[in-house]
Amino acid sequence: MAEQKQFVASDEAKGQAKQLRLFAMLAWIVAIAGEIYAILKLIHDDKLTWLIVAIVVILALAITGSILWKKANRLDPASEKDKTRFFIQNQLGAIMSVLAFLPLVILILTNKEIDGKTKGIAGAVGAVALIVASIVGIDFNPPSIEKYTQQINEQTDVIKNLNNGVDLVYWTNAGNKYHLFEDCQHIKNREIHSGTVAQAWEARKIGDSELCLTCMKRAEKAKAGQDSQEEPEQEPEQAAEPAGAE
Repeated sequence: MAEQKQFVASDEAKGQAKQLRLFAMLAWIVAIAGEIYAILKLIHDDKLTWLIVAIVVILALAITGSILWKKANRLDPASEKDKTRFFIQNQLGAIMSVLAFLPLVILILTNKEIDGKTKGIAGAVGAVALIVASIVGIDFNPPSIEKYTQQINEQTDVIKNLNNGVDLVYWTNAGNKYHLFEDCQHIKNREIHSGTVAQAWEARKIGDSELCLTCMKRAEKAKAGQDSQEEPEQEPEQAAEPAGAE
C-alpha cells in the first residue's frame, strides 16, 4: 500500500490563520459593543432609524468576522479527534452571531417603553439579521486535518494513476487548482511551481485543492491512447483440419 501523507499546516499558513482569527475576533467584539450601545441608547421610539442602522452595521461586522474565521479554519483546520474543539472552532461564527443579536432582539420585543410599531419594525429587522448572520456563520462543510489527509492521499493516487506512477504536479500562487501539465492553458505566462500533491497543498496554503479538469481529461485521453497501443495483437486462429487428414 502506498505511503500515507498526513496533512500538516505549514508555519506560514498557521501565521496567516492566526492573523485572520484576530481580525475576526475584533469584528465580533465591535459588533457586540454595538449591540450593547444599541440596547442602552437606541431602544426608543424616537431612535428607530438609528436602531435599524446599528443592526445593519452589527450584521456587516458579524458576517465579516464569520468569513475571516472560515478562511482561517481552511488554512489551519482542527482535528476531528477533539469533538468539542472541532465543533466550537468551526461553528464559532454562528455562536458569535447569536451573541451579537439575540439579546438585542429579546430586549426590543420585551421593552414596555416602546410602542407596537417600533417593536414590530425593529424586532423584524433584528430577527432577520440574526437569521442571516447565523446562517453565514455556520460551516456546513467544516475542514479537518483528517479530511485534508484523506483528500491528499486520494488525489495522490489519482495523479499517480494518470501520470505513470509519478506524483508530480504544477501550480501557481493563485487559485485552488494544481495541474498535470506545465503547458496547461490555464497557467500560461504565470510563475509555475512543481512538486508532489502534498507539496502543492502546503505551498498554496489553501484547503480543498483539486486537479485541473482540463489536465485530467488530457491525461485520461493520453493514457487511453497509450493503453490501446500496448495491447498485443492476437494471432489468427488456424482452421481445424478435417477428420482423417494426414
